[in-house]
Amino acid sequence: MSTMFSSLSIKNYRIYAAGGVISNTGTWMGRVAQDWLVLTQLTNNSAQALGIVTGLQFLPMVLLAPAAGAVSDRFAKRKVMIVTQSLMALTAMAMALLVITGVAELWHIYLLAFIQGCSAAVDGPARQAFVSEMVPPTQITNAVGLNSASFNSGRLIGPGAAGLLIAWIGIGPTLMVNAFSFVAVIFALLAMDPTRLTPAPIAAGKGRIREGLAYVKHRPDLILIMTLIFIHGTFGMNFQITNALMATEVFGRGVTDYGIVGSVMAIGSLGGALLAARREKPRLRILLGSMGVFSLCTLFVGLSPNFVTFTLLLIPTGLSALTVMVTANSMVQLSVAPEVRGRVMALYMAVFMGGTPLGAPVIGWIGETFGARWTILIATVTCGLAVSLATIYVMRTNDIRIRLQRERGNWLSVQYGTTEPLAEKVI
Repeated sequence: MSTMFSSLSIKNYRIYAAGGVISNTGTWMGRVAQDWLVLTQLTNNSAQALGIVTGLQFLPMVLLAPAAGAVSDRFAKRKVMIVTQSLMALTAMAMALLVITGVAELWHIYLLAFIQGCSAAVDGPARQAFVSEMVPPTQITNAVGLNSASFNSGRLIGPGAAGLLIAWIGIGPTLMVNAFSFVAVIFALLAMDPTRLTPAPIAAGKGRIREGLAYVKHRPDLILIMTLIFIHGTFGMNFQITNALMATEVFGRGVTDYGIVGSVMAIGSLGGALLAARREKPRLRILLGSMGVFSLCTLFVGLSPNFVTFTLLLIPTGLSALTVMVTANSMVQLSVAPEVRGRVMALYMAVFMGGTPLGAPVIGWIGETFGARWTILIATVTCGLAVSLATIYVMRTNDIRIRLQRERGNWLSVQYGTTEPLAEKVI
């Protein structure tokens, strides 16, 4: 099997990945249907209401992160995921039934988004850390990349399918499809061979949460990665809001075109995930470089003169965004001790996804105050500034000096000092 898909040679991971594609497709259908419900039926195209829903969905990532990580390290991750996936299925079904029966109100969506976010907060660190139990350390980067590819395969299919289904049979039935899609992951988890898993040591005793926080506190390389991913997640990864606003307000498009926008962006995201799966080792220079490219892409997207240009520019934007996410995720997973991986990944998820409760309402307010284009251009400013400062910090910490001279056919010469490196002496 090719290097890009090497993890699929492992039966347990192959079963898990198949269930993930189905579930991720349903998840993206559910997101589009939920956004369209809030924008067109429960409000008069309110960006702020959409921002609040998105924020409530990710707020538990911040509130429950330490406890969720402790649960992931204390109990079998596979069993934790069976419970959390079941709860998310029930929440999605409740939302669908409220819409189908015609009694859905905005506060219902707020409440259900928060409840689903609580389940996802516990599910996230267990799911992230579970990768290392299915595959050996040499294939973690590949498996993380394929997980992102699975997620974005769903993103490629889901929004377009949701747009067509909403136009054909309505929002409620589309939400019901999402509810049933969770069954695929639950079935995959039950169908695995537990004897072929390599569970991490169970963390016992008191102080597990404090131990995870202390571990990260003494790792400046992890702090740097989490700082970058916080900025990226808070101000850069709000396309659930920005694409909806750009499609409806700037270009005057309907639900079908909105779904197509999400699918087109997923082409780039899928490409980024597959390219990441080919790399044997994640590198800091790839993280910094891809975040810089992402900043430039958002500049061009935010200034797009027409809908076609806007949509096509989302391809390189999605590619660079996914490269940032997969590289950061792999660097964290590969560099932490197995017995604290769940807690560290919970903090990572809290930093990345938990920034959304802060960013989403702000993005919604920016959209209503300054216009939809600025909901994207804010990412250009914040992510560009963050990666610039991080690059300067890494270069000074590692005593890296760059000289422009012709050396062995190359114009760029990099010199290193003798100081202890922050992460890797690679730019």
